[in-house]
Amino acid sequence: MTPTFDPSVGGDDAPDHAAPPFALDDRLPASRDLIAGRRCVPGLVLDGTLDDPNTGLPLAPRCATRPEDVDRALAAAHAVHEQGSWAAAGVEGRAEVLLRLADELTARTESMALAESLNTGIVLGVTTAIAGGCADQVRGLVEQLRAAGTVTELPGRGRGGPVRLHRDPWGPAVVLAPWNAPSPTAVGTSAAALAAGCPVILKPSEWAPGSSDLFAEAVVAAGVPSGVCQLVHGDRRTGAQLAGDPRVRAVAMTGGLAGGRVVAWSAAVNFTRLQLELSGNNPVIVRSDADLAVTAAALAAGMTKLNGQWCEAPGRVFVPAERHDELVEALLAELSGLTIGSSLAPSTDLGPISHWRHLTRLTEQVDDAVAQGAHALTPAMELPDQGWFMAPTVIVGLDPQDAVDEIFGPVITVHPVASDEAAVAAANATPDGLAGYVFGRDLEAALDLGARLRGGEIKINGTSLLDLTDASHQSFWGTSGYGGHGAGEALEFFRGNRIVGVDNPDVPI
Repeated sequence: MTPTFDPSVGGDDAPDHAAPPFALDDRLPASRDLIAGRRCVPGLVLDGTLDDPNTGLPLAPRCATRPEDVDRALAAAHAVHEQGSWAAAGVEGRAEVLLRLADELTARTESMALAESLNTGIVLGVTTAIAGGCADQVRGLVEQLRAAGTVTELPGRGRGGPVRLHRDPWGPAVVLAPWNAPSPTAVGTSAAALAAGCPVILKPSEWAPGSSDLFAEAVVAAGVPSGVCQLVHGDRRTGAQLAGDPRVRAVAMTGGLAGGRVVAWSAAVNFTRLQLELSGNNPVIVRSDADLAVTAAALAAGMTKLNGQWCEAPGRVFVPAERHDELVEALLAELSGLTIGSSLAPSTDLGPISHWRHLTRLTEQVDDAVAQGAHALTPAMELPDQGWFMAPTVIVGLDPQDAVDEIFGPVITVHPVASDEAAVAAANATPDGLAGYVFGRDLEAALDLGARLRGGEIKINGTSLLDLTDASHQSFWGTSGYGGHGAGEALEFFRGNRIVGVDNPDVPI
């Protein structure tokens, strides 16, 4: 018999397991909050369902935490911070707990990978690699914390006495994770807050809660103290409630521009510290000396990586006019060699779009470009007859001024230009600045050109998902957000400086 679902159930009266309005596919974990150390069923149901993107069949309801239960989570995080218990655990006390958490995540790699693939449509081999790296993220943060410490002796003035720099947690923190590759953000950013000494509340996207639900399971199994790490569910209304609460002192969000504006607006009244990694329609400059075979292969890989659903994917390609058609032909040839199909099939190169609402938006964006006189070119390939699939698409003939908005899927626009100068001007003519790419045989010329692009990371002759270096420091420029990411950036975002020392009475003023 299919269990019944009572949306009024939640909070202290929650049962030990979720009961959706239809049989829950056991490949996806049931959504349950973690509030003040207790797992409980979210008390609200949102419109629509979580579907298997490979088939379009429903998997589970989309849930949200009741506002009063969100407030309980906020109160618990505030109490932990006011008591100072988690911060007082010190470097080694927090490290011990985080290392147990890493072990619990390792044990859940397979389950997290499957949930991520079902929530995002990304092929299972890729989500397995992503999920497998989550434990290493946590262990890496422990190493950073141990290396950085919390107190540093500084030189004082004359005979005054000791002066010390304290790196202390800001206070309760909120992590708002995206739907496109949720586990690295949910785990990595939450663990950074925990390492810094902040109690943290995680809210995953309402479209992709699976890996976060398993993260919460690992948190409980690792013995993370009550109220130190919590999980709530919901859409932008829940995010706005969290970001706008005066008890929250830091918010880290990865997502789109519209959601970022809601969070920034909500946080502004309290001057809450923000780290926002938002969208970008990332430019590509193809120089006249570029190897077009190498370029086409890299662009095909970049525009379809994570099914095109990654914030640093190549978006707008500027190529010398005389090489435009050759590049487009080579790019379509590369794309035609991809296998599109179920994200769970080992042979699949390109899986489905994460959810039907996003597929609808992508289709509308391509249709809008065609309505403006552009041509949408797709390789010869057969799409599955069910599920949320989209053929990789190359748009040509679109005015660069009409290619401003990010198309968050396997779509790229190609524009002819007269020179490198014209390419740089067109590339920088949008308000965002997340990433960029340059292709050319003359590496010094390509590097010089890349240094003129507005963005946090500019890659030459490649479109890899990983940062160029482990020592990376990259900022989010323009409407691509606040702050940045790189070595040590995540940990330090959640800590503030406090100087404590003995003054020198001999200082003349």
